[in-house]
Amino acid sequence: MRIDGSVALVTGANRGIGRAITEALLKCGSTKVYAGARDPKTLEPLREHHGSRLVPVRLDVTDAVQVAEVVGQATDIDLLVNNAGAFEPTELTDQAIIEVARREMEVNYFGVLRMVRGFADTLGRRGGVIVNICSVAGLTNVPLQPTYSASKAAQNSLTQAARALLAAQAVSVYGVYPGPVDTDMTKDLPAEFEKTSPGDIAKAMLAGIEAGEEDIFPDAFSAAFGEQFHSSPKNAERQMAAIVAASA
Repeated sequence: MRIDGSVALVTGANRGIGRAITEALLKCGSTKVYAGARDPKTLEPLREHHGSRLVPVRLDVTDAVQVAEVVGQATDIDLLVNNAGAFEPTELTDQAIIEVARREMEVNYFGVLRMVRGFADTLGRRGGVIVNICSVAGLTNVPLQPTYSASKAAQNSLTQAARALLAAQAVSVYGVYPGPVDTDMTKDLPAEFEKTSPGDIAKAMLAGIEAGEEDIFPDAFSAAFGEQFHSSPKNAERQMAAIVAASA
């Protein structure tokens, strides 16, 4: 797929990786980007800068009514970027861990499922593209983020299912697996986790899509970890546990 001339929708577009992706799409020639956020007012700076090419939409991916409204509005997209995510610091012994896990799953898994289901026909008519912003934590659990990692593992599995099931409609499905990114989510991670800027993640993601890479590892940490995982999932698990132990 070529980004130049595309019409895209990005969830969670008001900050972090989502904002960087939105800006990168417009810089690379997308004719229109629907930018989704729970509060569209947070998208005003982007709209003022990019004008009519940036279309703010109210979108909470946990709200089926809002998802349906956006599906009815964004009928011209050929690129869907499922970026909206949820993370809450928690430990296995926390009393609230079940509630935390449910909230993370509602956004990171069920939210993506709603969007994929909702836009499957629209994208199928155009031979479009779905991009899920996953995480290396979905390949091997990061014990410092146990429930978040589990929700990203579910998202990774959904990505694989969508790739197989939507292929008959000529819809391409990409998974993006960043390591630690310099956002609010990672502010408490130990120094052993090297962080990458959201802008660099967005740039590498778009390059991977245009190159046809189904699984995109967009930074040095994730690229090295991806090689380790594909070589030996058990060694990757031990590597992540060792990093956590060393930082304790």
